Amino acid sequence: MGRVGVLLLNLGGPDKLEDVGPFLYNLFSDPEIIRLPFRWLQKPLAWFIASRRTRTSQENYKQIGGGSPLRRITEAQGQALKEQLSYLGQEAKIYVGMRYWNPYTEEAIAQITQDNIEHLVILPLYPQFSISTSGSSFRLLEKLWQEDPKLQPIDYTVIPSWYKEPGYLQAMAELIAQELKQFSNPDEVHIFFSAHGVPKSYVEEAGDPYQQEIEECTALIMQTLNRPNAHTLAYQSRVGPVEWLQPYTEDALKELGAKGVKDLVVVPISFVSEHIETLQEIDIEYREVAEEAGIDNFRRVPAPNTHPVFINALADLVINALKNPSFKLSQAAQMKKRVKMYPQERWEWGLTTSAEVWNGRIAMLGFIALIIELITGHGFLHMIGLLQ
Repeated sequence: MGRVGVLLLNLGGPDKLEDVGPFLYNLFSDPEIIRLPFRWLQKPLAWFIASRRTRTSQENYKQIGGGSPLRRITEAQGQALKEQLSYLGQEAKIYVGMRYWNPYTEEAIAQITQDNIEHLVILPLYPQFSISTSGSSFRLLEKLWQEDPKLQPIDYTVIPSWYKEPGYLQAMAELIAQELKQFSNPDEVHIFFSAHGVPKSYVEEAGDPYQQEIEECTALIMQTLNRPNAHTLAYQSRVGPVEWLQPYTEDALKELGAKGVKDLVVVPISFVSEHIETLQEIDIEYREVAEEAGIDNFRRVPAPNTHPVFINALADLVINALKNPSFKLSQAAQMKKRVKMYPQERWEWGLTTSAEVWNGRIAMLGFIALIIELITGHGFLHMIGLLQ
C-alpha cells in the first residue's frame, strides 16, 4: 500500500500557565470562535479579549494542575493506536495536529510531506461532527491542500464522525458500568450525559448535525449499556446571552435535585480526553451545583483516553477507512444538505463554541460590546461580563 499515516485532529490547550494568553489569542483569532462582520477586526479583538481574560483563565487552569493535559493524552492515544494497528498488521505513522496550540495542524502536515506519506487517514478526535470543531479543522486542511502542491500526490481520506463505531460505544458502556458499581444500588443511579453545547442557530439555521448525532450517540450508548437506569442529556459550556442547545447542564442538575435524585453519574459524551471542561467545569463547577441541589453522590465517568477498547475502535476506523473509497474534505463540507461550512453568514456573527474552551464566561457579540466600550468609555464590557 505504501507509506501510511494517520492524522489525529484536536483543538489543543495550554501546556502551562504561560501558554494561556497566546492560546486564547489563537482561539479568538479563528472566525469559527468569534465571527465578525469585518475580518480586519478579528486579530485586534482576539488580542483585546485574550489579554483581559488570561488571568481568570489561568486561575481555572491552576485548579487542574497548571495546564491542559490534552496534548499528553492525545500523544498517548496516538502511540497506543500505532501499537494496535501494528498488532493488526497495519504499520502506520501517527501525527497529532492541534487547531490552536502545539503541535499545530500545519506542523503535522509539513512533517507528513517530509515523511513522503502516500496514504493518509484524517481522524478527528471528536466522535460527533460540528461545524466549529471537526469543521474548523477540515476547512484549514482544505486550505492547506489547495495552497501546497506537495500535498496533491497524497491519497487521503477523512473520517468525518464516528459516534456509531461499536468499539467506541462499548468503551463508553464499560466506563459507565465501572462507575455504577461504586453505588450500593447501581440500577437506581441516574445517568447524566453532558455534551458540549453549540448555539441553537447552528442547528436550526446552519444545519449543523451535531445535536442529532449527540442524541443518537446517547441512545446507542444506553442501548449498549443495557441497564434500566434513567438518563438525561444536557449541554454544557454555554456562553453569552443567545440561546444554546437545551437543556443546559446547570439547569438540568438543579431540576434533578428538586425531583429527589441523590445518586448521579455524569458522562462527558462529546469528549474523548480529559481537559478543562471535564476536570474543572464538570468535576468542580457542576459538582458544586449538584451538591447544592441535594444530589449527595456525584461521580463522573472518565473520558476514554487510552482505554484499550476505545483504542481498538480507533484502529478499526483507520483500517476500514483504508479499505473503503476515499472521503474527501470537500465531501465533509457537504455531509448534510444544509451545513454551511463557509463563507460566513449573518447568523454566524458572535461567539461560538470550542471543545477546549477556556472556562470563562464571555458575552455573545463581543464585537458590539467593544465598539460601545470604545465610544462611550462607560465600562460596558465589564457590565456584560466580557472582562470579569
